[in-house]
Amino acid sequence: MSIILLNLAVFIEQAVLESTPPDGLGQELLSLTRRQEVPRHPSLLEDKIGNVYKDMDVGFKSYPDDNTVDPDSYKKAIDDLAPGSAVVIIFTPNTTHHPIAKYALERKMHILVTKPATKPLEQHQELIALAQQNGVTCWVKQHKRYDPAYADAKLCARALGEFNLFQAWMSQPKSQLGTFRAWAGKDSDISYYLSSHHIDIHSWYIEGKSIPTLIASAATSIATSEPYNCVEETEDTITLMVDWQSIANPKHKGTAVYTSSWTAPLKAGIYSAQYFHYMGQTGEIRIDQAYRGYYVTEDASGKSAYNPFYMKYSPSETGHFDGQRGYGYVSIDKFVDAARSINAGASKASDHDGHGLPTIKNTVLTTAILNAGRISLDEKREVKIERDGENWKLV
Repeated sequence: MSIILLNLAVFIEQAVLESTPPDGLGQELLSLTRRQEVPRHPSLLEDKIGNVYKDMDVGFKSYPDDNTVDPDSYKKAIDDLAPGSAVVIIFTPNTTHHPIAKYALERKMHILVTKPATKPLEQHQELIALAQQNGVTCWVKQHKRYDPAYADAKLCARALGEFNLFQAWMSQPKSQLGTFRAWAGKDSDISYYLSSHHIDIHSWYIEGKSIPTLIASAATSIATSEPYNCVEETEDTITLMVDWQSIANPKHKGTAVYTSSWTAPLKAGIYSAQYFHYMGQTGEIRIDQAYRGYYVTEDASGKSAYNPFYMKYSPSETGHFDGQRGYGYVSIDKFVDAARSINAGASKASDHDGHGLPTIKNTVLTTAILNAGRISLDEKREVKIERDGENWKLV
């Protein structure tokens, strides 16, 4: 099985994945808008990966060729492989997910796309239909579902009776505004980028039990001021306030607050603050994913909190990659296993929808809430999410 990787970040992550290659995986293809997006190649990949881990192959075939700019280069990469012979992993700006995923699904390729799968709900539901029509699986890289604490808490939440309260906070430092200035406020917002994590977790915990209605609020001015100078539409912090109406009990309603920001302090000792508080009828759950009890203090940088449970970057005793147990790795590994199982005839694509995995079908409510939040901010109104046969609609 070949792997088509869209975006440098995916290539690096997949190169790590390939340190202990699963049977049946072969050539790696990397599609970029321009070949120069892999700077100083091969020295960059050699320095950051090849020279860090023993026996690590960082070679790849790129699309387009050197000194060429082509935003449609992914089509050539996909067309060069036989239908059903590859998996496509998409880590590109949010507005490009849908056309790339659609093109690959129509050519019977299994897809893993970073969150959010799409911005508009309609596009997400189109990808569900395309995956079903072509007998392939499409997953969203919601890696927090594989964090041992978050995964275990799902069972605990189910045992606490009707959902009552969910509060989630996720942030990144202001420096990210410089990193993402090219698209911040234009192609996407901080809610799509960060709140997609905890909205997915909460929707997963109460799956099939409640229907949401929401209104959104935002703070502004930091992102659009010096030294960041993002476009005027860029929000600093976005909060989605969601009422979840119980399906089983018309008298019961839960409330959720999902807040995300990219204007957090620069020297907080963490790359991303991320935690939630869940309360049910008979108990509550609190998880802080940023502070895992592992701290390093240095004279130059001060105190930092580390999270090796996402990815362990230090080599093994023999010098090989040793991050296979990290939930970041697992989120890709499980997708590749599913694709191989389907290709081997051991399972059907639809089988994986029933196992609590982040398939395109199982993550549709996350996109619905994010899309509703954007509409609420733009139109300054409450947005309802309703069933429309097998689909969802925003009202």
